[in-house]
Amino acid sequence: MLTKEESDLLTLTGHGTLCGELMRRYWQPAALSEELPPGAAPLPVRLLGEELVLFRDDQGAPALLGAHCSHRGADLSYGRVEDGGLRCIYHGWLYDRLGRCLEQPGEPTMRWRQSGGRNSIHSPTSDAHPEAASTSHERIRHPAYPCVERAGVIFAYLGPGEPPLFPNYEIFTMPEDHTSATKLYSECNYLQGNEGNIDLLHTSFLHYIRRDLAALDPAERQRAVERYAAPGLLSGRGPSPGQERCEAQLMPYGLRYAKIRSTGEEQDYVRLATFVLPNLCVIPGGGINWHVPIDDTHHWKYILSFNREAPVPAEARRGRDHLAPPPTYLPIPNRTNRYLQDRELMRSVSFSGIPQIYFAAQDLCATETPGAIQDRTQEHLVATDAAIVAARSVLRKAILDLQEGREPANVVRDPAKNQFPEIVATFGVLPPDTRWQDYCNDLIAAGRGWQTNRAAQ
Repeated sequence: MLTKEESDLLTLTGHGTLCGELMRRYWQPAALSEELPPGAAPLPVRLLGEELVLFRDDQGAPALLGAHCSHRGADLSYGRVEDGGLRCIYHGWLYDRLGRCLEQPGEPTMRWRQSGGRNSIHSPTSDAHPEAASTSHERIRHPAYPCVERAGVIFAYLGPGEPPLFPNYEIFTMPEDHTSATKLYSECNYLQGNEGNIDLLHTSFLHYIRRDLAALDPAERQRAVERYAAPGLLSGRGPSPGQERCEAQLMPYGLRYAKIRSTGEEQDYVRLATFVLPNLCVIPGGGINWHVPIDDTHHWKYILSFNREAPVPAEARRGRDHLAPPPTYLPIPNRTNRYLQDRELMRSVSFSGIPQIYFAAQDLCATETPGAIQDRTQEHLVATDAAIVAARSVLRKAILDLQEGREPANVVRDPAKNQFPEIVATFGVLPPDTRWQDYCNDLIAAGRGWQTNRAAQ
């Protein structure tokens, strides 16, 4: 368990908090590209507790500004996109994507001074003399944050100084049509969602469905019996009681972790994944779950995937929306309808009773119900929580590094270091007499660490 102070260190992400300052040192997803098509209205965004507005300028480039006009605080998401920026509808102040105020059209373009010393804003008379036009717009620097667009997601850097290099994760090297991205609204702290990815043991319980082995083809049947000791049974003790262990291995920018089960033939079945600082995981099957704080009690789960060999079919892109459809991305199964849990389904085929078509809602049930911010002073961790403990230590180390003036891990500024071969995400049976750590090294050496939707066998 953690003390309240230790928990606060890892969970609070608003301005001035240590974890919030850490999060701001990395590029973070701000919105899906599909939320801001060309010509769209500005999009209000809340990120790390900050009210922001996202828009595309005249060239179609995404831009992220503070939501409230520097003049009188009006909401810029109601603004006019024109003249190279975003114009406030209250008094017409115009901001570009760098936060420069280009115009304050309500201010006089020329002042006139009467020869008698009295100022006038009216038309000049014969004894009036011109003064310089107002330059107050030049002194305004509105909050503005750099943006980049990759793989169907608009990312922003909210930290100080020059942004680090955008991370060259493999998905961002793919053609755009080989990638897919969506998101899911989550009513809990980001850490609860992210730790759900790191807790691999739960997949043998929360996500388990009984297999009808007789109905499976031989390859599917073989995969089922490799993964579980009793894939044809539905028991409260799970399909492999007491037969799985969880381990972790530190890496330069996060944590590699594994769930291992002996197949009984002097071989192990493994599921391998990687936690990457500060708030994302590459899970078995190769997808990215990126948990981005909206504030301390809500977050977006961005779900990114790719296919090296072929474009992602259009029907697959549409199919991802059945759980949390646009434009709200609010989950259809949620706490108000008890995540559509079906008790009869629970007795017959599903461990959780939450329909498998709503797979991610099963996770929501487990991560939202502990409360908006879980009270970790009441938890009791056990041996299979080793990866959770290690991931918290990695995150804590990054926070303390920043606090002590060191740049935290995975903030990349050297192009030669902007590569991530150590990321491993796969599943399957290990070669005989092979430790999972050595298997990871073999995959990395072969350039096959990050597997997508299939095991490396």
